Amino acid sequence: MNQIFVDQIGEEVKLSSLPKRIISLVPSQTELLGSLGLEDEVIGITKFCIHPEDWFRNKTRIGGTKSLNIEKIKTLKPDLILANKEENNKQEIEELKQFFPVWISDIKTIQDAFQMILQIGEIVRKQEQALGLVSKLKSDFDSINFSKSRRAAYLIWNKPTMVAGGDTFINSMMNLAGFENVFNHETRYPEKSIQELVEARPEIVLLSSEPFPFKEKHIRAFQSFLPNTQIKLVDGELFSWYGSRMLHAVPYFQKIKLDF
Repeated sequence: MNQIFVDQIGEEVKLSSLPKRIISLVPSQTELLGSLGLEDEVIGITKFCIHPEDWFRNKTRIGGTKSLNIEKIKTLKPDLILANKEENNKQEIEELKQFFPVWISDIKTIQDAFQMILQIGEIVRKQEQALGLVSKLKSDFDSINFSKSRRAAYLIWNKPTMVAGGDTFINSMMNLAGFENVFNHETRYPEKSIQELVEARPEIVLLSSEPFPFKEKHIRAFQSFLPNTQIKLVDGELFSWYGSRMLHAVPYFQKIKLDF
């Protein structure tokens, strides 16, 4: 008997049975599948799906998140593909949808992430585990309380300088961590000149470890333009991964706040 699930972009996904051959095209969601206990069911991941570590070493890789090996995916014959609106290439996903069920997430807020976890839990019949994970995350997030927000810019790319805007998951995690995004009025990941960054007057600049791997030398470069601003390298996974990686977010945010 067919079951119909509606994904986060409002598309219906029809499954004829419980998925037993799953391909994940999204690192955050790959780690989530590991947390839900789907070792045997996940047959393919991207080259950026570095968690769980043993999956990264041993499972079949089907290209990058935006450069999929469509032919290899076809040979694996998945009965479910998990994708993401932002992280995957629309044209590639449309091609895959001609052959396989594709469930697409669209994550802009922490609540979107919770919904994604619960919905995937329902699809793979791991509702209890998914609900337990969301309950733990909500409890952790409710426990965090920073009395003062600091004005901050979060950089995801260098040359051109790109920042996280207000309609991103990163922005939600910044707020949770006690940072007020100086580019909250912007959408997605706009390019900014150095002059625009200076004029935004951030007290803090957060340089992410991904997708661009900022290093100590970049701190020195930005410090020359922002001599009175605190500039810090941060773990991009803990600001941008929206699966079970969020379990590590609260202790990390508490730790980095001590540095400011």
